Amino acid sequence: MTSIRPENPATTPSAGPPWLVLALACACQFMVVLDVSIVNVALPSVQRDLGFTDTGLAWVVNGYVLTFAGFMLLGGRAADLFGHRRMLVAGLGLFSLASLAAGLAHTPELLVGARVAQGLGGAMLAPATLAVINIRFPEGKERARAFGAWSSAGGVGGMVGAVAGGVLTSGLSWRWVFLINVPIGIVLLLVATSLTAAPALRRESLDLLGAITGTAGLASLIYGVMQTANHAWGSPRVMPPILAGVVLLAVFLVVEKRVAAPMMPLRLFRNRTVAVSNAMLLLFGGIAIAMWFFSSLFMQNVLQYSALDAGLGQTPAAVVFVVVARFATGRLLQSGARVLIVTGCACFVAGFAWLSQADADSHYAASVLGPTLLVAIGIGLVFPTLMASATADVSPGDAGIVGGLANTASQVGGSIALAVYATAAATRAAANHSASAPLDALASGYALVFGIAAGVALTIAAVSPLLPTRRRNRPTTPHDAHRPPTILD
Repeated sequence: MTSIRPENPATTPSAGPPWLVLALACACQFMVVLDVSIVNVALPSVQRDLGFTDTGLAWVVNGYVLTFAGFMLLGGRAADLFGHRRMLVAGLGLFSLASLAAGLAHTPELLVGARVAQGLGGAMLAPATLAVINIRFPEGKERARAFGAWSSAGGVGGMVGAVAGGVLTSGLSWRWVFLINVPIGIVLLLVATSLTAAPALRRESLDLLGAITGTAGLASLIYGVMQTANHAWGSPRVMPPILAGVVLLAVFLVVEKRVAAPMMPLRLFRNRTVAVSNAMLLLFGGIAIAMWFFSSLFMQNVLQYSALDAGLGQTPAAVVFVVVARFATGRLLQSGARVLIVTGCACFVAGFAWLSQADADSHYAASVLGPTLLVAIGIGLVFPTLMASATADVSPGDAGIVGGLANTASQVGGSIALAVYATAAATRAAANHSASAPLDALASGYALVFGIAAGVALTIAAVSPLLPTRRRNRPTTPHDAHRPPTILD
């Protein structure tokens, strides 16, 4: 089967200044990540107004996350095939329309369907924003700083979600949690359509079988992992979709090896930088979930904060993350990726070890603020570095799929970690349950999660020496002494 593919994206003319291109990419990433968390505070109001069951209500969140993570690879390759600007515009349009439909929904089915469409729009947007940065900014200092800004936008989007959700729900209505995206999306659409000229098109084969097996495999795997929130790992609701996902992904790899124009070219993994960086991003998903999700649960369930107060409690960490991420990308070319990653992992270990000592009698300033700031420093050092490494040294024609792969690794790692951590926390809390001290039992479960996260950080640090010190495809010549430094030097 054939499809339309743009000419070399690197030759696509730009009609806007670099800062505006970066602002657009960051705004899109902010909006996509924001919608993962902004809904949580509004869920009780949604349930009351639309009559959701407890099981159905979970799909207001899961429907978005499932399609967002499951379709990321397909979105990345589609950006390469049809053009990064076209996919950015299409993703913005779908995301905005789905947000409008969600805000106006009057039945549970309509709201869940709109959230699924939002997730699909997000899966089109996220890889395209990475690809735009990779192509628009030359490798070196400019691209490193652009990745820092992009990473910060996503991190802030996740943090602002809880606060914005509470403000919009209490001040206006839960519907504005979705409707707020519509005017923002329209402005971004206008900017996106004016920034870059559409590239010339040519015909090229489309890996339809790979698209089906890869997307279905990821979606099935993530769906099965999600079911562990309410069912045991060996349950018929958990294992069949997980096994089906593994089988489909195995078929996907076989297909990608044999077709002439694969959706995800396996040659990408011959680039050690891409392979190792994605492996670390898979592990990093466990760090992000432990920090942003489980520290919030600790504040709500153990310290008895409201969801809004917990979001505000994480705000200092979000600010530190943004500042450190910008600093890290400025240092990336001087220090190299390994130094920043190992330093960040040291912050993870120290922060999570400190956080694991907190209990029901702890105070925010002494037992939560300090360790979360430490972990936020680590995230600011590690996340933009890994994203820059995972997308470095690839051809412009693969920028979309490489961006989709990096996003998928982080999302899948986070989904798996969430399921594993939740099971570990519940098991430990049940073992330590006491009618006289139920909050201490919960705290012991979260302490185990933070301890596991520290172990994950040590694993990332142990893997980091596998990153090459120079770009794999550049031969060593006398001219190397005068070449611009890369992020891996």
